[in-house]
Amino acid sequence: MIKLVASDLDGTIIDKNNKINEENFKAINKINSNGLDFVICTGKTYPIVKDICNEFNANYGIFGNGNQIIDLKTDKVIYTSFLSQHELNTSIEIAKANNLHIHIYTNNDIITENLAYMDLRNYKLYEENPSINFTIVDDIQKYIINNKINVSQLIISSDNSLEDVKSNIAKKINVSMHLIKKRGIYKDFIIDKEYEYLDISPKKTNKNTALNILGNYLNINRSEMMSVGDNLNDYDMIKNSGIGVAVANSYDDLKSVAKYVTKNNVENAGFAEAIYKFL
Repeated sequence: MIKLVASDLDGTIIDKNNKINEENFKAINKINSNGLDFVICTGKTYPIVKDICNEFNANYGIFGNGNQIIDLKTDKVIYTSFLSQHELNTSIEIAKANNLHIHIYTNNDIITENLAYMDLRNYKLYEENPSINFTIVDDIQKYIINNKINVSQLIISSDNSLEDVKSNIAKKINVSMHLIKKRGIYKDFIIDKEYEYLDISPKKTNKNTALNILGNYLNINRSEMMSVGDNLNDYDMIKNSGIGVAVANSYDDLKSVAKYVTKNNVENAGFAEAIYKFL
C-alpha cells in the first residue's frame, strides 16, 4: 500500500518550456485528497521552487539532489549538508585548470562569475523571484572563503565532455557527482543550447539516500513509496521504490530499472498517467 509519492520536477511534471499540464495538477490533488504524503524531489534548491511547492501543496521537499530535506508544512529543516572547503577548492581548481564554467548554490543564492549554462537558465526562469539572489563575483573561490559561504552544490559546465573531469575529481575527493548531458532531445531549450554539467554535492548526497532518511523520519518503508522521474539523478530513487516510474521522455537507463514506463511524455501528463494507474 503506497503511503508516499515522490516526484522529480523538470522533465517529469514541468516540461522543457517550463509549463505544467493541467492533468498533473489534478493528479497531485488526487494524491493529497487520498491523504498521502506528496514529496517534491528535485536537484534545485528550495528558494527556486518554493512557489511551486506551495502551489502543489506538497508535504515535504528534497532539494539539491538530496542535500536538504524540509517539512514544507512547518518549514522545519529535517536534514542538510554542505561541501567542505577542501572539496570546494579541489573541484574549483580542477575546473579552472580546464577553463570550465562554475556556479554554486547556497540555501538562498546562485553565485557565479558570469551567467551561462544552468545558471543562465535559472536566471531566465527565476529572475523575478524575490527569494533568490543571483550574485556575480570576480573570483568565486575567494568569494566563498572571504564570506564563509556554505555551499550545498557546485556545478561545472561545458560544451564538451566532462567524463575526464569527473574521473579526475573522483581520484582526489569523495563526493557525490551526477553528470547530466543536455544534448539532442534533452537539449536546454530555455537557453537554446546543448551542453553537459557535473553536479557536485557532499558524499552520499542523492535523492535515494534522502528518501531513506525521510522514510525513517516518517516511519514509511521504501516498499510503501512511489517515485516518478525522468533523469539519471532519479535512477536509484526509481530503482529502490515500491513503485518506480519513468515518464516516456526519460533516459533509457532509467527506463531499464523502472517498474512502469508511461506511454505519455511530460508534455502529455505522463506523471498524471502514473498516478491514475497506481492510486
